[in-house]
Amino acid sequence: MAARPDVASIMRRAHSLGLAIPAFNVPYLPMLEPVVRAAVDMDSFALVTVARLEWIKFEARSLQAVAEAFAPFAACEHVRLHLDHIPVIDEDDLRVDYAPIFAAAVEAGYESLMIDGSRLPLEENIRAVLPMVEFGHAHARPVEAELGAIFGHESGPAPSYEELFTTGRGFTDIAEARRFVTETGCDWLSVAIGNVHGAIAAGVKDRKKIEARLNLERLDQLNQATGVPLVLHGGSGIQVDNVRAAIKLGIAKINIATEIRQAYEVAWKETASLEKAREAVYQRACWVIGEFLQLAGTRARLLAAP
Repeated sequence: MAARPDVASIMRRAHSLGLAIPAFNVPYLPMLEPVVRAAVDMDSFALVTVARLEWIKFEARSLQAVAEAFAPFAACEHVRLHLDHIPVIDEDDLRVDYAPIFAAAVEAGYESLMIDGSRLPLEENIRAVLPMVEFGHAHARPVEAELGAIFGHESGPAPSYEELFTTGRGFTDIAEARRFVTETGCDWLSVAIGNVHGAIAAGVKDRKKIEARLNLERLDQLNQATGVPLVLHGGSGIQVDNVRAAIKLGIAKINIATEIRQAYEVAWKETASLEKAREAVYQRACWVIGEFLQLAGTRARLLAAP
């Protein structure tokens, strides 16, 4: 019987085939099961993922609670568990003691990890990421990092999207990305190319997300410069033609949060029915996989031996 492929090899295969892996964030624990069900029913491969802000600002409770909820699906061929954004400096500009979180995630069974030093200057980002990459590799876990400024989670007024996109403010620099990947050894790189995170601040988290677009020329250059699978955070709401083109230009993982979070929250608010809220998540996740990303039926190709 063939060995179960690890997440690192699946990501590399996605990158080489021009495919992508949707990564669904679960800020509420009841969202987890319908996400898995959607991946199975669409015959896709997906990551179930939780970020620190989702147990700080929402109701994921803890990385351990998510791991416990995921445990019944751990042997499923369609999903794996990923630790999303563990920041060095968080969305409230506070320093985070991130190393113990990485250790706890490995103990809990997360199969891939993300360290986010993107709010730091380049040199500091490299210094923060390198030991976490070494830690991850020592425990056979691929490590994702981020370079560039992906706006959306910050408190307070933000510059207009058009200003950000036109000026390229915060976009990942090509030369810096090449150096960053070389010096840190990170397995995947989250890039800023026009994508924005969904807002999480009270009063704005329920609003429709900006329809973002991507600088595909910059993405192509980053792909050639780094040679590693690239990651698109803030995948909800991006113009569909841009997303599909980005997958062909090196994006091998796409984070989806707002699409399914708002579906859950709206259904819960309107019906007070957990069953209907979970069904809303399932339907939206199926839509993301099948219609938005056109990744239904790709699991076998991603998990096949090279």
